[in-house]
Amino acid sequence: MSKLLHDIKLIGDDIPWLKDMRSAGREAFAVSGIPQPKAEAWKYTKPIRFFANDFIPAPRGESHASNNNINFPFDACKIYFENGVFSSCDDDLPQGVEVLPLIEAIMFKPEIRGKIGALADISKHPFAALNQAYLGEGLYIKVAAGTKVAKPLVIINHITAEQELRQYSLRNLVVMDDSSQAEIMEYYCYDGELKSSYFVNMVNEIYINKNAVLHHYKLQSEAYKAAHIALNSVFVAASGEYKSFCLQKGADLSRNETKVVLSAEYAKAEVDAAYVMNGWATIDTTTDIEHLKPLTQSLQLVKGVIGGQAKGVFQGKIHIAPQAIKTEGYQLHKAMLLSDEAEIDVKPELEIFADDVKCSHGAASGELNADQLFYMRSRGIGEEEARQILIDAYLNDVIAKIDNQEIKQFMSMAANPLKERE
Repeated sequence: MSKLLHDIKLIGDDIPWLKDMRSAGREAFAVSGIPQPKAEAWKYTKPIRFFANDFIPAPRGESHASNNNINFPFDACKIYFENGVFSSCDDDLPQGVEVLPLIEAIMFKPEIRGKIGALADISKHPFAALNQAYLGEGLYIKVAAGTKVAKPLVIINHITAEQELRQYSLRNLVVMDDSSQAEIMEYYCYDGELKSSYFVNMVNEIYINKNAVLHHYKLQSEAYKAAHIALNSVFVAASGEYKSFCLQKGADLSRNETKVVLSAEYAKAEVDAAYVMNGWATIDTTTDIEHLKPLTQSLQLVKGVIGGQAKGVFQGKIHIAPQAIKTEGYQLHKAMLLSDEAEIDVKPELEIFADDVKCSHGAASGELNADQLFYMRSRGIGEEEARQILIDAYLNDVIAKIDNQEIKQFMSMAANPLKERE
């Protein structure tokens, strides 16, 4: 049996189509296995720790203290997961919003059968195949047509990290009906030893229907020796909009991958991200935007700050289909290196098969500005504070792209201070 695959009892094994999906995931992962160093998609982010450690799925009944009192400096509807299992949801869900544990939706919402698993391609994404093998935990979120949700839905994934080498598989299915609008934020956090070792395997499948708008935020702040692998598969219909921002600052191995299909005219995606790491971790931001129809638009800005012996990875691809004329696709990655040992690997790609398009991609990296640092220190600012001020200013233009002012401030505060890992 492939490493990471285990025979465990799962809720819903008596549902034939769910059992078949899980079996398909197991078979796909058994064939592909953990990505090898020669795999092009994993060229710079080598998941070698999965060869050395076998992460075991947590038993559903494993009991840990709940932490359902995490507060945010803004009004939100909070949904809690404790050690990979749905825990609770605030009672005051906005009208027009439906939130169910995924396993309940599988049992009682037959309409999701054609949607779940349709966007996350298990033949191309090994960890999505592994996720499908354990399919059951997660959320089904549906925003009804014409609904404009006034406050963010915040999904809190809290790990107590009391057991080493646990594997947590979660999948969210989000459906935005026509002309709906909402904000969803994912927050990954933990309690326990800084160097706790566990594996979070996350898949989001998101459907944005005609004229719908989803703003999707994420803060990944896992334990220092955790692994966090996430795939966001997004389908955007005519005049729909997907806007995302992800801040990664935790885990030993972290990869946030976003695949967006702009399927119809005037569909739009803005995929922004920031990452900060000062130690020995690898943080990967991978994007793949497909423009299938005319007059679609995509924008990407990713900025990173890397120190110590950490590695930052950015792989960004824009694909323009032959019929996607009058399309715009822009992509930019910038990184700041704080040490001689820090590493940045960047692979931007443009595939253009149509005329009359506007596309560009760029990448740049550099060091902290010594003159600015000297200027601030000469005016009595300590070196550590001066460095943090410059880092904050460097990240500001990508964080500033967040429309929600309160979430923008929350992300800005979360990005600092940048501490050295021991």
